[in-house]
Amino acid sequence: MSSVLSRRNFLARSTIGAGAIAGGQLLTLPSALASTSILNYGPASGIAKLNANENPYGPSPAAITAMMDATRKGAYYVNDSVTRLLEMIAERNGITPQHIALSSGSSGVLTYLALEKLQQGKILGPDLFWDTTTRSALRHGSGELKRTAKTADLSMDLDALYNAITPDVAMVQICNPNNPTAILTDAKALREFCIKASKKCTVLVDEAYNEITDDPEANSMIDLVRDGHDVYVAKTFSKIYGMAGLRVGYMMAAPEKIESMSKFGLGNYAMNQAGVAAAVASYNDFEFLNYSKTRIFEARQMINEVARANGLRPAPSQTSFVFIDLGDLNAETFRQEMAKRQIMIRGIYQDYTNWSRVSTGLLPDVERFVKAVPEVLDAMKA
Repeated sequence: MSSVLSRRNFLARSTIGAGAIAGGQLLTLPSALASTSILNYGPASGIAKLNANENPYGPSPAAITAMMDATRKGAYYVNDSVTRLLEMIAERNGITPQHIALSSGSSGVLTYLALEKLQQGKILGPDLFWDTTTRSALRHGSGELKRTAKTADLSMDLDALYNAITPDVAMVQICNPNNPTAILTDAKALREFCIKASKKCTVLVDEAYNEITDDPEANSMIDLVRDGHDVYVAKTFSKIYGMAGLRVGYMMAAPEKIESMSKFGLGNYAMNQAGVAAAVASYNDFEFLNYSKTRIFEARQMINEVARANGLRPAPSQTSFVFIDLGDLNAETFRQEMAKRQIMIRGIYQDYTNWSRVSTGLLPDVERFVKAVPEVLDAMKA
């Protein structure tokens, strides 16, 4: 007998089910619907996944417990839990809940802001940065993404960015630390830039990896939001909190700016009970955050060491990934050779054909990468 539920069968079974529930019995779903054994909620068995800047040590135990409770209320839209999360974020950052917009990952609020600003003018950024949300917004309307020239050491040229702010530029977008370069721009220099540039246009600082830096508080530009500058700061639970698949992120800016940007989003309809519950449970779980950071640092050191030992040059990283200069070798070929060994890394970004991004991950997976590097390099040079 087919286990697929037709409309007629569903209606018939719903009548039976109602009686069963009334009698105190539990419904039993067809095995094909009840079983989840065929689903992979993470990497498939045998895969070393080092290509997406995830923290595989999350979610935290506290988050998992909170999610188990929240899923029992999954029939309901989020409400009080969102309020609590906003209050927690506001308290830590010295702002009000009205300074904050939540979304499904920080990609949500980043896209909302891009949609708004592209109606006002161009978006300006360095040659290489995480521009996915801006490019997504461009596909939904008019506008232009303007880039400054490459720098030899992949650093962010703040002077060049400032000089490129013409009257038709509505916003400068910066990631700090940057993705995919992993490089941290000096906080003092960035703060001075933001204050100066925000007098000419909006400045967005994407701080997805801020908590992984050596001094997260000093490296954040949230003080500029508190001081009323035309600055937005985006953060996410996808990285250090280990919640990439649970989709919770947020933007901080002046209340009137948050209200204006939020017209391009869905508000709480973009949120889910499990993700918000995990975020509330994780936000002040410093024991878990410190544990994650330690594991990330260990993995990052392993990647840096194997790169240098094999004549490659890693860019200085303050993130959960390393951007490696392969010299004369091709990053896509490097990715393909690693994939043959069930190790997933990133390939070429734009025209940076010799640069490869490798994420930190479970230490055994990073060890597999370390062992594979000499073999892969020999294969590429053969």
